[in-house]
Amino acid sequence: MTAPAGCMLIGRWRIVEADLWERDHLDLCGPARITIRPDGHGEIALGALEAGLDLQYGRSIVYFTWEGCEEMDEVRGSGSAELLDDGTLEIEFDYHRGDEAIMTAVRDHSSTAC
Repeated sequence: MTAPAGCMLIGRWRIVEADLWERDHLDLCGPARITIRPDGHGEIALGALEAGLDLQYGRSIVYFTWEGCEEMDEVRGSGSAELLDDGTLEIEFDYHRGDEAIMTAVRDHSSTAC
């Protein structure tokens, strides 16, 4: 699963819910979002975290490792994002040796595809 052939997740998604954080925290530094690009990379931003993603693609799921910065600290981890039958994205987001969260995202129709 290294090429985006037919991947339905390519684009920008707005993170709207998480089991670990309240909505105010998710949008602390701007709208919480995940971007899945066709070039093997992407971005995620939520709370005070901004991170780059390295992606592996399936048709309705991506797996990723991530590295970034949160409150001036370097952080990293892994996760996945899967397209559900209702059109939402379920994101499993894990910090290396730390918290694990399940988040829900909806496609951001206000922006153009990546």
